[in-house]
Amino acid sequence: MANVYSVGQINAYIKMMFTQDFLLNRVYVKGEVSNCKYHTSGHIYFSLKDETGTISCIMFAGVRKSLAFRLENGQRVVVFGGISVYERDGTYQMYAKEIRLDGLGELYERFEALKRELEEMGMFAQEYKQPIPRYIRTLGVVTAPTGAAVRDIIHIARRRNPGIRIVLYPAKVQGEGAAESIVRGIQMLDKADVDTIIVGRGGGSIEDLWAFNEEIVARAVFECRTPVISAVGHETDTTICDYAADLRAPTPSAGAELAVDDVAQIRETLRQYRDGLSAGFRKKADESRGRLEQYRLRFLALSPEHRLREQGRMLTEKEERIRLLMKNRLQGERARLLVYIEKMRRLSPLNKLEQGYAYVTDQQGARVTSVTQTAAGRRLCLYLADGCIEARTEEVRPAGREMEAPGKWEDDNPC
Repeated sequence: MANVYSVGQINAYIKMMFTQDFLLNRVYVKGEVSNCKYHTSGHIYFSLKDETGTISCIMFAGVRKSLAFRLENGQRVVVFGGISVYERDGTYQMYAKEIRLDGLGELYERFEALKRELEEMGMFAQEYKQPIPRYIRTLGVVTAPTGAAVRDIIHIARRRNPGIRIVLYPAKVQGEGAAESIVRGIQMLDKADVDTIIVGRGGGSIEDLWAFNEEIVARAVFECRTPVISAVGHETDTTICDYAADLRAPTPSAGAELAVDDVAQIRETLRQYRDGLSAGFRKKADESRGRLEQYRLRFLALSPEHRLREQGRMLTEKEERIRLLMKNRLQGERARLLVYIEKMRRLSPLNKLEQGYAYVTDQQGARVTSVTQTAAGRRLCLYLADGCIEARTEEVRPAGREMEAPGKWEDDNPC
């Protein structure tokens, strides 16, 4: 039996045929997703089907990051990849590299193309962004006149600032003519002298939001002299208008909060500033008052009047001190004098004379202190405490000799 092949050889040969076919290596296949399973390994297994047939597909974990949405059964998608044979089972399947939703793929491509074009033109550059003014008085809003978006914007704006003036341009935000209506609203409010413009609407599909991805809307936002806040859809929605606007808000409610300052918060901030300024002024005043007091004291200390007064006070104190020193000195000297007087009194001859002693002199007034200084018949003067007695020497008896009682004085002997 000739030309007998194994199953593996046949499967390998068929796989080689698939590999050599350029068309099967890069092919787009459109169909409905079925039997979709996310494996723990990260791979996605699913099937594509239409009214004519089914094909098995796999997307490996390594290329899954390019998938912008969660793949689910029933979705109509366009899958790009290659078709090859799985040799073990002898089945062919498609190895997906990119998956996009059918019908939206063209819109996404248009979105990315316009985004790149406008970005290259500089319409998204940060240096062209205008700052959103604070403390606005008039808010312009371009949105549908009915719906949750306009109600949220009005409610939040008036809650934050009850005195805010809101000018609404009732624009068409979906369907044919929506982009032109939005442009007219932006241009009209730009001429109406409002402080800030909010352009937006509530959430929806990419088709619903497509008016905000049109180039004419982006150019109107970019050319607007009034600062523009783009508040389109939900937080996950992104439009060309968001990139061209001066500020993007994730939702219309957030746009109102970004555009209108909270009056209560402003008042609280002003109160804090006022308290801070008052405290600062008080502190400054206290410091200035302290410095003024220091200058006053220094001026008083350096003024001639103060110096004269201080000198007079010092002179008065010195005078009082000198007087006190003199008084103490006089008292000390007086006490010392009294001591000397007492000593002199005790040493005074008169004191001795009062005790019965006499001071004896000869006729010439010389002091007689020895019996040898006189002789019998000579006259002597005896000074007593109360007077003087003139006497004549009858006899001289030196010490040691028997003292004899003197005889009676003769009446004719003079004293």
